[in-house]
Amino acid sequence: MTSAREQGIPSPSIPAPVHLHSIPLSQQSSRISDTPQRDFGQRTVAHRRPEQVEAPTQVTGQGGEDGPQPLLFEVGWEVCWQLGGIYTVLRTKAAAMMKRWGDRYFLIGPYNPQTAAVEFEEQPTEGYIRQTLDQLRAQGIPCHYGRWLVPGRPHVILLDYRARFTHLDSDKYYMWRDHGISLVAGDGEVNEVVAFGFTVTEFFRNLLQFAKDHPILAHFHEWMGGVAVPRIAHLQLPIATVFTTHATMLGRYLASDNPWFYQHLPFLDGEREAQHYGIYPRHQIEKAAAHAATVFTTVSDVTGFEAEKLLGRKPEVIVPNGLNIQRFAALHEFQNLHRKYKEAIHDFVMGHFFPSYSFDLDNTIYLFTAGRYEYRNKGMDQFVEALHRLNWRLKGIQDRPTVVAFIITRAPTRSYNVNVLQNHSMFADLRATCMDIQEQMGSNLFASVARGRIPGLQEVITDDAAVRLKRVMHACRTGRQPSIVTHDMIDDAGDPVLKHLRHRQLFNAADDPVKVVFHPDFVSATSPLWHIDYEHFVRGCHMGIFPSYYEPWGYTPMECVAMGVPAVTTDLSGFGAYVQHEIPNHAEQGLGVINRRTQNFDQSTNELVDHLFSFVQLSRRQRIELRNRTERLSELFDWSVLSRHYTEAHNLALARRGLIRSGAVEVRVV
Repeated sequence: MTSAREQGIPSPSIPAPVHLHSIPLSQQSSRISDTPQRDFGQRTVAHRRPEQVEAPTQVTGQGGEDGPQPLLFEVGWEVCWQLGGIYTVLRTKAAAMMKRWGDRYFLIGPYNPQTAAVEFEEQPTEGYIRQTLDQLRAQGIPCHYGRWLVPGRPHVILLDYRARFTHLDSDKYYMWRDHGISLVAGDGEVNEVVAFGFTVTEFFRNLLQFAKDHPILAHFHEWMGGVAVPRIAHLQLPIATVFTTHATMLGRYLASDNPWFYQHLPFLDGEREAQHYGIYPRHQIEKAAAHAATVFTTVSDVTGFEAEKLLGRKPEVIVPNGLNIQRFAALHEFQNLHRKYKEAIHDFVMGHFFPSYSFDLDNTIYLFTAGRYEYRNKGMDQFVEALHRLNWRLKGIQDRPTVVAFIITRAPTRSYNVNVLQNHSMFADLRATCMDIQEQMGSNLFASVARGRIPGLQEVITDDAAVRLKRVMHACRTGRQPSIVTHDMIDDAGDPVLKHLRHRQLFNAADDPVKVVFHPDFVSATSPLWHIDYEHFVRGCHMGIFPSYYEPWGYTPMECVAMGVPAVTTDLSGFGAYVQHEIPNHAEQGLGVINRRTQNFDQSTNELVDHLFSFVQLSRRQRIELRNRTERLSELFDWSVLSRHYTEAHNLALARRGLIRSGAVEVRVV
């Protein structure tokens, strides 16, 4: 594969976000002729010119000194509903937002009876919230108010948007008339998003009647929560809005199909590409929300560059994702957890490999990659290729370690592989037999020593016990090679990971220093293979490898760092780009960032192999020291630190709408 430079394709640099001043709706008619026009779904949208903006003198998330403080409503489809990464963002950020905003912070999401039953605690309402919800109920919209059962226990309003379906035809007409967005009749997901968006708009229309003295700030996430943004702008409601795209809809599709996505991005026609992939209405909703918002934000400069090209607006503020980091008072505690859960992984490895052959577990390194099953976007192709090259490189050295690499993702399967289950079942029998004999041995040993005599081996292990051990040992042995996959795949012949493993002949041969286990399911304590949860699995591994080609942020390497586990990511992930900009000498602290932006696949794979080859040759003491350095980094990614970027976006939006007193200071954008 040739690089973009070799093909003569320019390699774009991802620019930093600039300050863009959103023109108030009341002034658009008089000023729109002064700016370049762009066709936008049968309507025109003005390009915003970079300007210095008026920002609040204090970035606190609070109102001016004279008068009521603003209220913040954060709207997302994944409030109390675990569907993807935005759920993690909202859930983990809630405590930091409550600390800053207190009882003036609310989350709004769609009501789902199944998930609400376990994540939501309904409570009585009072004041302007009660009046607003009562008004909505009078309009036929069931509403639920309470607390989200997560750290911080934020206020939550869940709206049953399905009651809005009776108005769906008229709502879709308004989307076409007012925003130039034509919606097809049979798209159930878009219908739900539109119904939810109009329901949220009605909530804010009613809220303005009862909370007249409070400035209102509304923060919307992703296209599924974004329909209300252009509606609020069209109705000229006095509400400051922030819209965050975590990954553009079109970007995901393009990156999966185009191996030179970032090189071709400046020349792509977003409208035509969205029609090609059959996501035109979704793309238009996302684009309308980005343009209509008072402030537009993304989670990384990588996504910001993508949004600028595909949505036509640069983000004013970058809002990186964080986690709630749990630090241990004693440094050795997280090392103890690593040792404990590494033993659990040892159990899996013995059950999987030892029926065929054995190796030294004390000289074994556990690597893993995990994430949504996007073979190319998530870098699974590069992970497998790097394992192949690492395997050959390790064969050339003496006293080499054994490397067991796990690929954890969710893929269509029929069931567990029968041979894999049988191996683990027989090893469980072996363990039970050994524990039973161990108890007998202890009794025999105690009886002999109590009589003042050291027993011989035959007295400790009886003939009966020896026979039992031999039988179970022989039952556990098999002539088969260990399987490379734990399940029977629905499309075994066409599965991209299995095809790549077979192409590179990574078959778990006894003389291969690199072994592979493809586990196309969740790691769970209820699994008959694992008996530990995913978090514990991560703690037990030595390194996480996430060589993503398309990754707007990337929670998986951040989760590794939070647990003191070294990780590798790329400069095409938002997290990797953030690490490069913010953390000097990051590789020495356990965070490797592979260059995929300016190198081709072969070059970046070799860089990854070099990194892995160096890591697997570290001594145990060196790996412990590296984990200590990695764990010390974790506090940099806590929401208590990173939530300041949300405060910046919120204050900028309030200042632009004239809802808080502002000063002429320049907003710092990361």
